[in-house]
Amino acid sequence: MAESSVTPARAPPESVELPVPQVENALRTMVLARVLDERAIALQRQGRIGFYAPHSGQEAALVGSALALRPPDWVFPAYRELSVALVRGVPLQAIVDQLWGNVNDLSKGRQMPNHFAFRQVHFVSASSPIGTQITQAVGAAMGMQRRKESAVTIAYFGDGATSSNDFHAGLNFAGVFRTPTVFFCQNNQWAISLPRARQTQSTTLAEKAEAYGFAGVVVDGNDLRAVYSAVSDARRKAVEGGGPTLIEAQVYRLGPHSTSDDPHRYRSDREVEEARRGDPVHRVEEELRSCGALDQAGIDRIWEEARSRVAQAVTAAESAGSPPSASLFEDVFATLTPRLREESEAAGTLPPEEGRSR
Repeated sequence: MAESSVTPARAPPESVELPVPQVENALRTMVLARVLDERAIALQRQGRIGFYAPHSGQEAALVGSALALRPPDWVFPAYRELSVALVRGVPLQAIVDQLWGNVNDLSKGRQMPNHFAFRQVHFVSASSPIGTQITQAVGAAMGMQRRKESAVTIAYFGDGATSSNDFHAGLNFAGVFRTPTVFFCQNNQWAISLPRARQTQSTTLAEKAEAYGFAGVVVDGNDLRAVYSAVSDARRKAVEGGGPTLIEAQVYRLGPHSTSDDPHRYRSDREVEEARRGDPVHRVEEELRSCGALDQAGIDRIWEEARSRVAQAVTAAESAGSPPSASLFEDVFATLTPRLREESEAAGTLPPEEGRSR
């Protein structure tokens, strides 16, 4: 492979038992996420949504890590954590509505697609600036620590974020204050077009944690069970007062960085095809076939159900309509400022009671 090839992995942690029925449910989530990825890219190319950041090839890392979390934990995502939201119980329709920014979108069309937030399941809003969620996760964990809550924060980020200021500031604070934080780095080998080998001379990204006084762990991100085990161990250590852990899940981004990216300009088709041999979705399928939990017909049904669910969600989202114009002036001030009142009146959206109060 090119210089973006996977770095040598340390021995994975001892596997924590993940029952076969739970693995089957994990496969359903992984397939649903993969189908939505494929459909969303097509929708963007057709001009029906504005932007999308796919995560094909990273489903096991995301689903495995999310399964190890508990309801009180808070998720601080980047913009590729769709599978985590699904595991946390976010309805598929709510995610697809956000891609459209339609009338049912909880953010009322104000966020970029893929930048959703769901407070009910402790899923903080994604943000495009690289690494900012890392320091936010540490700050929230410090608050939990002071309130003596039995919960953790988990910050998701890519290999590119390990070169950001927030990564170093966040890990330093976490190390000093021993915060209950899990840093989950998805090393997908490319920070847009920059290969991992051009970012650092460190043998692994996980070893960067040692400079800040806590443990770093490398795990095969295509192995659902290994990821689940690593995050389970890190979470248990954190809630018991043992401090943070940096987990480097070694994966490969099979698609583009986003729909604004053309990966053919910086990596070869051969490299991608080699990476596809470790496709995490197919890996879980093979495990379930081997143990007799599913046959090929059962796997085919999972894919058919996922395609049907995504198609229904897309139809519903596209027909829902846009948020009302009046929503442009909501949610910032309890009472409209004079300037906003003028703009709302000019737009014909000034509520009657606002007009009478002038």
